[in-house]
Amino acid sequence: MRIARWHPLDEELESLRHRVDQLWEDNFSRLSRLPSPFWENIPDVPIDMYQTPTAVVVKAGLPGIEPDDVDISVSGDILTIKGEQHEKENIDQANYLYREHISGSLSRSVKLPGDLQIDRAEADFDNGVLTLTIPKAEETSPKVIKIRTSGKK
Repeated sequence: MRIARWHPLDEELESLRHRVDQLWEDNFSRLSRLPSPFWENIPDVPIDMYQTPTAVVVKAGLPGIEPDDVDISVSGDILTIKGEQHEKENIDQANYLYREHISGSLSRSVKLPGDLQIDRAEADFDNGVLTLTIPKAEETSPKVIKIRTSGKK
């Protein structure tokens, strides 16, 4: 048998604990349905971009997407990569225990550095990784401007 000391506020504190727990559960379940700020910052298409002496290379991860379902476009200095991921299996939503793979449209736009030869770009697709190589513009030799003098001193 356990003997506990009774305090007049025990029932009030227990009631308060219960109300706080209920408030927490109600709000937490509501918050869990909202998009997480963490997930909002993860891009649909992860990209690595680097330069070599002669080109800019863009690598984009597109796992589960077929090369025919990828579109690459450049407008001004903005590169846009779009892909469409199709569901390969038709599984009833109620049967999922976890569902983390996405299907549907993916898109990513990034700003390219200037002086690139977009019309000479090459794209390769291997194991879900798109590698886009864009040659840099050929450097022109500096022009020298000579100053003419009129012969007056």
